[in-house]
Amino acid sequence: MTTMESLIGLVNRIQRACTVLGDYGGGGTGDNAFNSLWEALPTVAVVGGQSSGKSSVLESIVGRDFLPRGSGIVTRRPLVLQLHKMEEGTEESAQFLHLPKRQFTDFALVRKEIQDETDRITGKSKQISPVPIHLSIFSPNVVNLTLVDLPGLTKVAVGMNSLPPLWLSTKVIYSVFYFPEGQPETIVEDIESMVRTYVDKPNCIILAISPANQDIATSDAIKLAKEVDPAGERTFGVLTKLDLMDKGTNALDVLEGRSYRLQHPWVGIVNRSQADINRNADMMLARRKERDYFDTSPDYGHLASKMGSEYLAKLLSKHLESVIRSRIPSILSLINKSIEELERELDKMGRPVAVDAGAQLYTILEMCRAFDKVFKEHLDGGRPGGDRIYGVFDNQLPAALKKLPFDRHLSLQSVKRIVSEADGYQPHLIAPEQGYRRLIEGALGYFRGPAEASVDAVSSLEAFRLSFLYIQDHNKFDALGTLCLERACEEVHFVLKELVRKSIAETQELKRFPSLQVELAAAANSSLEKFREESKKSVIRLVEMESAYLTAEFFRKLPQEMERPVITNSKNQTAASPSPATQDQYGEGHFRRIASNVSAYVSMVSDTLRNTIPKACVYCQVRQAKLALLNYFYSQISKREGKQLGELLDEDPALMGRRLECAQRLELYKKARDEIDAVAWVR
Repeated sequence: MTTMESLIGLVNRIQRACTVLGDYGGGGTGDNAFNSLWEALPTVAVVGGQSSGKSSVLESIVGRDFLPRGSGIVTRRPLVLQLHKMEEGTEESAQFLHLPKRQFTDFALVRKEIQDETDRITGKSKQISPVPIHLSIFSPNVVNLTLVDLPGLTKVAVGMNSLPPLWLSTKVIYSVFYFPEGQPETIVEDIESMVRTYVDKPNCIILAISPANQDIATSDAIKLAKEVDPAGERTFGVLTKLDLMDKGTNALDVLEGRSYRLQHPWVGIVNRSQADINRNADMMLARRKERDYFDTSPDYGHLASKMGSEYLAKLLSKHLESVIRSRIPSILSLINKSIEELERELDKMGRPVAVDAGAQLYTILEMCRAFDKVFKEHLDGGRPGGDRIYGVFDNQLPAALKKLPFDRHLSLQSVKRIVSEADGYQPHLIAPEQGYRRLIEGALGYFRGPAEASVDAVSSLEAFRLSFLYIQDHNKFDALGTLCLERACEEVHFVLKELVRKSIAETQELKRFPSLQVELAAAANSSLEKFREESKKSVIRLVEMESAYLTAEFFRKLPQEMERPVITNSKNQTAASPSPATQDQYGEGHFRRIASNVSAYVSMVSDTLRNTIPKACVYCQVRQAKLALLNYFYSQISKREGKQLGELLDEDPALMGRRLECAQRLELYKKARDEIDAVAWVR
């Protein structure tokens, strides 16, 4: 059967574990990607302005004088105060989360440790920090309860350097907060922001402390509670310093809910006097004096059973236990959801790397296979990218072939010059065969640029632009030819290199190992370079084969020049009739026919290359990339020793830190779930 101790104790244990992992209230420094378990746990936040008697209330509940005192802001870090009720006769003790092996029985040392631990984080500059201090107190004089003591709210922050000289030269005490040098001038806003991060949460129970000798309408705690909890469902009002009110006045309007109504009853408290504090008066005696005050008070006697620090502690303990019980389903839901998310993330990040060389080699090969699978999916269409290779062959190569400057090469002037140079000192008799060959070979030379461009086309659009620079200035073609051959072949090559880069980035297993990514990319690109050179040789060979052997049958099928008619003279002698061709053996019509015939042949070759160049590129580059991209890498990696393999599996430190964080938080959530499930909840 569930007890108050088991419920509140369970939440205490989870809160301590959360704090160790950096998950705490007040804008904890934990990773925002994680769900905050702390914020899902019901908490009692103690809120009050400076000099509201907040510290005295906490000490009355504990029954010990243990909190630091002084002027200005004394509480500069949240204090998570976990009270554990012990059996009668048990010695009172205290324990800090940051000192788990040390038990404190002297509460003066507890006070000093709170101050020292505060300074450890905030320094002597009096700044504030959201990192909480966890203090557990074990005593037979307390109830099971957890409270979070927050810095006191203030309206004014005045630095000593900004005070008027007259104020500095007097000993008059002003109601002003002095902030030491090094404390930010935004301290007022900083404190309110920290307090809000606690009280804004729907699981936070607000213990709003206000002094009775001030107008409740001006209470900092009530103002803040009204903003975040306008219905008053989460707020408990505490009225301190009832014994310091002016004679003839009382706080019944507040305590009975007429001035400001809450869903829970107001509780009046009588603090120890300053004289009692100065002489370290016994806290148990102070509790009896408080009870006597309410029992004998003519104003509050009828409310005596519901007044005082002991009643307040019991009221809060019972309510906290009730809230925890009601929130258990939602807490379990959050824990289960977080466990699923963390397990998915850990699966995604992978397990820690093994130290055994054989296991390391197996891990590397597994990741290489995963990369190879992604790369092939890009080529085969399962992922985007491979279609760019088809685009090179279907669009860019035909466009490149069409833009070749055959019109200049086969211009009338060029044909005349080339045919004449081919004839030498003896003009051709019937057809200028040498002229034809030189014209065709020269035209086929133009194919080298687009052919090699296609090789690397399955690799960079920039290469095609380079291969066509010569179109703008035909006279520069010879100089640019070499450049085209070197750069144009980057098209297919570029696409493949880009797919390697994308595949490495998309292989989840590789994300952990930047060194292996670099090594794998270098090995893959080295293989692609070899494939490119083989492809380049193949496509150039295709062009050279067309130049090496011309298809004579093509020319035999071309229409021949018409034969000249035969004329018989008066002596019955025959002779060929004169014709323009006879009159001018090298007439324009003759050369135009030559240019037309060569153009038709080149067009046929162009159609052939348009079909064969893609075949060569795919066979030498794409196919080889699919079959043997990492073959050389595999042969080399198997020769490496354990230390070298370990260097490849040197994980990104940020990823290692993230995995450790996830693993620790997963352990916390599973432990919390098991502890909650182990309790038989009372319905």
